[in-house]
Amino acid sequence: MNFRNTLYNLRNNFIRAMQGRYIMYGFDSLSRFLFTGIVILMFANFIIRSSIVDVLELILFLYAYFRLFSKNISKRYRENELFVSYKQRLLPGIDKSKRQISQAMHYHIYKCPDCGQKIRIPRGKGKIMVRCPRCRHEFRKFS
Repeated sequence: MNFRNTLYNLRNNFIRAMQGRYIMYGFDSLSRFLFTGIVILMFANFIIRSSIVDVLELILFLYAYFRLFSKNISKRYRENELFVSYKQRLLPGIDKSKRQISQAMHYHIYKCPDCGQKIRIPRGKGKIMVRCPRCRHEFRKFS
């Protein structure tokens, strides 16, 4: 019974210590990026064995944990928003590519021979007649 009370007290103390911390809202994009970078640097350091990589790894590690245990939630939120905006500007095609890959598993994408409009056709329907929604031109395609 005493061990159970000790565990219960430890759990309650941990929950009380974490209240108001940024980690309670989960991992955001910047945190995932930082921890992914740490793992990549650890792997690179395993191969390269460089003190510069060690220091960079430690700095990223400390910053990532500082962000997670911070009580200044609004500032951490703004940091994440800034990171997301830079990421979207630097890598605009990533989301588009992900969407195209996921749709390619379930759909064929064809262009209308008349107007060039892209048309999404479900896979596995055999030969079908396709009508372009823009120009109403009909053509036969295999789905």
